[in-house]
Amino acid sequence: MPKYKLEYIWLDGYTPAANLRSKTKVEEFDDFPTLEQIPIWGFDGSSTRQAEGRDSDCMLKPVRHFPDPTRINGVLVLCEVMLPDMTPHPSNTRATVIDDPDAWFGFEQEYFLYQNGKPLGFPQDGFPNPQGEYYTGVGYKNVGDIARQIVEEHLDICLDAGINHMGINAEVAKGQWEFQIFAKGSKEAADQLWVARYILIRLCEQYRVDVELHCKPIRGDWNGSGMHTNFSTKYLREVGGKDYFERLMAHFEKRMDEHIAVYGPDNHLRLTGLHETQAIDKFTYGVADRGSSIRVPHSFIRNGYRGYLEDRRPNSQADPYLVVSRILRTISEVPTS
Repeated sequence: MPKYKLEYIWLDGYTPAANLRSKTKVEEFDDFPTLEQIPIWGFDGSSTRQAEGRDSDCMLKPVRHFPDPTRINGVLVLCEVMLPDMTPHPSNTRATVIDDPDAWFGFEQEYFLYQNGKPLGFPQDGFPNPQGEYYTGVGYKNVGDIARQIVEEHLDICLDAGINHMGINAEVAKGQWEFQIFAKGSKEAADQLWVARYILIRLCEQYRVDVELHCKPIRGDWNGSGMHTNFSTKYLREVGGKDYFERLMAHFEKRMDEHIAVYGPDNHLRLTGLHETQAIDKFTYGVADRGSSIRVPHSFIRNGYRGYLEDRRPNSQADPYLVVSRILRTISEVPTS
């Protein structure tokens, strides 16, 4: 039987933002394994801030898997962290997800590529030209060479793995990029985003480049990084209506603090009212307004207030499990008639 390299991937216990961890297990299977065939495994939780040394065992429960195109017989295995009795570990945010298979989510994951302590393309001393030509830019002066190679390779790996990667573009700041993930089902979408993040971070190792997910790594007149979250429910797509939309926005405003609490650390540095954001202590919505908390697409209005909306407040370091759950929890409070 062929030997398969199972790369177990999980989230550690670091706060305020978890890190991705992984390790490899080799197992024999007749063919590419089903999820049910992949065994539960363990790890030393005392080294990931998930246990103490005197009682260090934590368990890895496989929950989703993908082919790993970068390895012969490779498998990417996304796992939940469990306690030895197989109840969810306190750090296990996936176990708390509101899983709505009819909810559609699209994440716009922004990030910086860093090398030698600064974004790719920044000079050794000082700063490059101000923002302006970098967004969707082309040419060496705007995007360099390594960055383009990385994002293209990341796209190919994700597609070959079965990740629903929807696109890439250079972003507003020098050295800043974005990729998009879309999936039907809240848990499915969040799972795919975490695996796409993992693939990118691992890919960058060979280029001696780091992925910087902090939402405002460069102070001053430079854009921060978001994880803009496009969302719709079956009701919002099929029924919607102006009255329902206005009730929905009223509830989003009512729950503003609860949303900000799970939309990523240090968001006060990013949500300032500048650089295509609304201030962290305000809630607004507007048609095609990237300075609002919620951007309303023109297509949404033209379609009778039906379709999807974009929450622009989640930042690049946010946990998508927490984000989708908070959005769905707020939506569930809104009467449909």
